[in-house]
Amino acid sequence: MPVIQRTAPRPGVAQLTLDRPSSLNSMTAELVGELHDHLDAIAVDPDVRVVVLTGAGRGFCAGLDLRGYGEAPHTAHLGPTQRGFAVQKHIASLISHLRSLPQPVIAAVNGAAAGGGFALVLGSDVRLASTAAKFNAAFVRIGLSACDIGTSWLLPRLVGAARAQELMLTGRVFDAEEAYRIGLVVELHQPDDLLDAAYAKADEIMGNAPFGIALTKEGMWAALEIPGMQAAIDLENRQQIMASATSDHREAMGAFRERRPPEFTNT
Repeated sequence: MPVIQRTAPRPGVAQLTLDRPSSLNSMTAELVGELHDHLDAIAVDPDVRVVVLTGAGRGFCAGLDLRGYGEAPHTAHLGPTQRGFAVQKHIASLISHLRSLPQPVIAAVNGAAAGGGFALVLGSDVRLASTAAKFNAAFVRIGLSACDIGTSWLLPRLVGAARAQELMLTGRVFDAEEAYRIGLVVELHQPDDLLDAAYAKADEIMGNAPFGIALTKEGMWAALEIPGMQAAIDLENRQQIMASATSDHREAMGAFRERRPPEFTNT
């Protein structure tokens, strides 16, 4: 049985549901591999404009399955250190995979998001949470570093260095209200309303041209890594000229003038 369920709750939206509810959707080689495969397929699917990432049952993702992860693909012939390193890369590369996706990813955090699950939340583009959600950098609680799967880079940029240091050094569990207060998530919703809120957010995004959205996602992520403002402006300048040459730009301008919804073709 698949452990990632892909559905299409409305036109333009692909929902990926982590589906190991009995273990709070904890990560195994099977789950991570299926998630990689779905992201590959979605990246080249012209019908998908936005991805909603969520979990089945009462958890979002509890991180690594401590009962056993399994092996990363094509590593059976390697030594134990090499196999362990391959597993680390298999999981951690999910974050760059999410980033490279042209479509925005909305994390609809329905429950516990710990360790690697916390990293999936951080690596998404928009973060919404249920009032039942809980978060923590769990790695440090099992004798490892809290700096894992992109957390040391992402968390300080989302909530500030001082808050990130405290959350990572303690590994404490914090609730949805605190996550909202510190800016980790942008909206809180009652559990039964969370997915509808994610779909509504997707509709807002899909009101804009696909190429403009893809460039915006790419540019925002790149700007977090660029050391100087002028380099970010140089990238922005090139993006704007590229987007201005598309038919979707002309359609958006015409729709604005004519006070009608635009009809985008990503051309």
